[in-house]
Amino acid sequence: MKQENHVVIMAGGVGSRFWPLSTSECPKQFIDVLGVGKSLLQLTIERFHGICKPENMWIVTNKMYVDKIKEQAPQIPVTNILCEPCRRNTAPCIAYVSWRIKSQSPKANIVVTPSDHIVTNIPEFQRVVTNSLKFTSETDAIVTLGIKPSRPETGYGYIQADLSAASLRNKELFRVNSFREKPDSATAQQYVKKNFYFWNAGIFIWNVNTIVNAFRVYQTSLAKIFESLMPVYGTAEEQAAIDRLFPECENISVDYAIMEKAEEIFVHPADFGWSDLGTWGSLQQQAQHDLYGNSSIGPDIKLFDSSNCIVHTTGEKKVIIQGLDGYVVAEHNNTLLICKLSEEQRIKQFID
Repeated sequence: MKQENHVVIMAGGVGSRFWPLSTSECPKQFIDVLGVGKSLLQLTIERFHGICKPENMWIVTNKMYVDKIKEQAPQIPVTNILCEPCRRNTAPCIAYVSWRIKSQSPKANIVVTPSDHIVTNIPEFQRVVTNSLKFTSETDAIVTLGIKPSRPETGYGYIQADLSAASLRNKELFRVNSFREKPDSATAQQYVKKNFYFWNAGIFIWNVNTIVNAFRVYQTSLAKIFESLMPVYGTAEEQAAIDRLFPECENISVDYAIMEKAEEIFVHPADFGWSDLGTWGSLQQQAQHDLYGNSSIGPDIKLFDSSNCIVHTTGEKKVIIQGLDGYVVAEHNNTLLICKLSEEQRIKQFID
């Protein structure tokens, strides 16, 4: 039932991989990386329109970002913005919001998604999510979305699926054989050649009782912490209790904590133009290109004798570039970055 659908958006990341646009004070989920007038968080909220009511949308974040979320997502109830007092990875984050939702909606079906990814085919995304929600509402299964790989990507984790037999209840879902770490180049090339490996998009779908029970079985210490808070969820005492107990949580991802241990894990293979936008290079791949492979995001950018570049200069009136091949050029708040795309991982060592 649609009224039981809830969406959880994890928006606590503090990365600065899109420097100078993103910083720890304003990470990429709050930035208009695509130059469309909306932040990645706002685009994430938009693509769930029709799947979930605004009052059933939840954002889990760091305290320092609450004001940004209120400004960018006024349709989300303030009581649905949950504040982590410290970073403890995705398992404690998901455990907290799962018990919080269960306290008011004991039969909820939940989608958990990062806040800083992009999706270009919204209708197909919504179809896949709706299809998965129907499955989890009828079963005790956990569903993860697996993206059909388009290249031998070493920056993503992979899902190995058993495609020999689809679920009897839904022919588009298959059991997960295993989760694979980010591979080296040779291994990634082998994965692409086979049709049963998928990129792990980090988007999870389950019934609230399924995930709560999984924590009880596989992460008893986390379960005890958040189960003990049932009397204070939704009250004025909730934040103080979270501030006191959340730092006691183990720093562990939901992949290690639950996904690699649970038995009823299914993957829904999908192809809806997904990217986690982890680097300038990934943005360059996703953005529109000219005949020479250049991508430009800004009001007036002209490139000459240049190829395979990404230029992001939304704050400048006119930008002219000549003679670059494979570079990122980005301007924000009077800071200019010019760097080889192949060397962008080294940027951090030069940032004050």
